[in-house]
Amino acid sequence: MFNNILLVIHVLIAVGIVGLILLQQGKGADAGAAFGGGSSGTVFGSQGSGTFLSRATAVLAAMFLVTSLSLAYLAKNAPTGDDFQETFKVEETLPADGATDASTLPVEDASTQPAEQAPAEAQPETSLPE
Repeated sequence: MFNNILLVIHVLIAVGIVGLILLQQGKGADAGAAFGGGSSGTVFGSQGSGTFLSRATAVLAAMFLVTSLSLAYLAKNAPTGDDFQETFKVEETLPADGATDASTLPVEDASTQPAEQAPAEAQPETSLPE
């Protein structure tokens, strides 16, 4: 259960990192601001969004690293075997008399069966020497 919760948090952090990286400006964006790019009117102040988004990305990256290591540790130390079979003790058994269910028997197609042969003439019984 804890493994699933940690996995969901891990995926949300990964999506957050991708979003923050896409919001950040590239290195070449500063040259455009010098010619009237309007960077002073940004939401994050006159300094731009570099400091805030860079720190937020660093924090999420650290959290991503911690959740990655935690998931790896949990996967390595997880008990082996199927939880469903351990919980419900599923066993496959055959009937005691050896009979099988008719639905599991193979059905032969009539076209693959050999044609019936006419009964052979009665032959005399021979006995083998003892």
